[in-house]
Amino acid sequence: MFKSIEPLRYFLYARKSTDDASRQIRSIGDQIAEVRDLAAREGLCILEELTEKQSAKEPGRPVFNEMLRRIERGEAAGIMAWNPDRLARNAVDGGQIIHLIDRGLLKDLKFPTFKFDRSATGKFMLNIAFSQSKYYIDNLSENIARGKRQKAKNGLWPQVAPMGYLNDKATRGIVPDPRLAPLIKRMFELYATGDYGLKELREVVVKLGLTTRSGKPPSVSKVQTALENPLYYGVIRYKGEYYDGKHTPVITRELFEECRRMMRSRARVVGYRFKPFNYRGLVRCGRCGCIATLDQQGKYRYVRCSRKRGPCPEPFTREEELNRQVAAALETAAISEPLAKELHAMLDERAACEAERAATERDRINTEITICDQRLRRLLEMSVDGAISIEEYREAKNTLVLERRQKSESLAKLEGGVTEGFEIRRSLTNSALEATYVLQRHDPAEMVRFFKSVGSKWTLRDRRLQWVPREPWQLIVGQDLVEQSTVGSEGGSAKEKPAERAERIKRRGGDSNPRYRLNTSITV
Repeated sequence: MFKSIEPLRYFLYARKSTDDASRQIRSIGDQIAEVRDLAAREGLCILEELTEKQSAKEPGRPVFNEMLRRIERGEAAGIMAWNPDRLARNAVDGGQIIHLIDRGLLKDLKFPTFKFDRSATGKFMLNIAFSQSKYYIDNLSENIARGKRQKAKNGLWPQVAPMGYLNDKATRGIVPDPRLAPLIKRMFELYATGDYGLKELREVVVKLGLTTRSGKPPSVSKVQTALENPLYYGVIRYKGEYYDGKHTPVITRELFEECRRMMRSRARVVGYRFKPFNYRGLVRCGRCGCIATLDQQGKYRYVRCSRKRGPCPEPFTREEELNRQVAAALETAAISEPLAKELHAMLDERAACEAERAATERDRINTEITICDQRLRRLLEMSVDGAISIEEYREAKNTLVLERRQKSESLAKLEGGVTEGFEIRRSLTNSALEATYVLQRHDPAEMVRFFKSVGSKWTLRDRRLQWVPREPWQLIVGQDLVEQSTVGSEGGSAKEKPAERAERIKRRGGDSNPRYRLNTSITV
């Protein structure tokens, strides 16, 4: 006796993207009718009809996912749908279906508009159909986005009308809602008085009858969004860009700006509030390397090691004492106005001499390059005439090309580096003169800000500030200053005389190497 073969069972799946029937090519009823006719013609067994109203652009449709899980459990082994695009318009869902086919769990797919078989060619064509579906939805999204941008450029609101407006199908724009537009205007007027916060304003306008498009009272965030929307005074803001709208404004621009000022004045800045401290993050402990912090005892303020790495013997330093040391450090980098003028005149004179020397050197190099070119031409003529062999020509040519390249590089360096050193010194002179003006204003915060450009690696050790001058401040703050800024062995302070200082700076300004480096830090 032969065992009867159980017929293949199918799920009938029908889907549409939205509830708007006017935007669907085929409604769910039409899809089911055509699939039923196909099942009747071929004598197929439909286990259950499943319908869904959700876009397939993104994965995550609950009915579709449950259908695939039931297929994995063996409840059915086939799917019937009007077209492959009803099943998948994204790579994830399409890949799941093809994976079920590869595993043998999904044995058949039936469509009135598409023929499918389980061969390699059939799966390839199905994959193409899914890819076409994805291309269609992606292209449609781009076209819709482009249309919305163009609509905004034409002065028409490209989306659903916001609260207080209605969509006008005739003009494809928006018009004020006769009932809600006056309430929107009243909402702006009340907020501009400054007597209402957002919560209180929301309660008032809800009592007046303001509702959203769905007929529900607006939330506080909805009210705030409306107050920040320039659409209400005639400007369309779409995707971060502004366009002049053709719709009728509800309020004036002056009222909108007044509400914006009121909202900014009511805004609360949330964050940590630190005590003002000019050296925050700048000074480290010279013993353990921890960042120095501020400690206030009564009316006195102290700078101390934060001791993040454990106990530290570094003593406290009065902030006034640290300010005095910063001022003393700035004095080592400051120059007077007469000295600055003298340095500028000296730099101009030396720059003119250097420019003249560079011009002479350029002429000499250009002449040598011209000679190299002439020799290359003669060498080529000799090779063409057969006076020299190919090997001799190549060897001589390579030598001349390398020589010409070297001279061209020397010329390029000469063109770019003639005035660089003098410009560095001019800028440094101006900065050093500015340091003098900063010292004269006696503002500790300004001195610290300026000193950050002069020195780096600030450390406190035994209440003494140590630092390393930045480039190109080493031209002014040199190794000799280290000895002059510290107390001598006999207890006296070795101060540099003004004449000696001026001569040292002028001498340093004439060094051939402007990037003079300092190997040790400076202690003030």
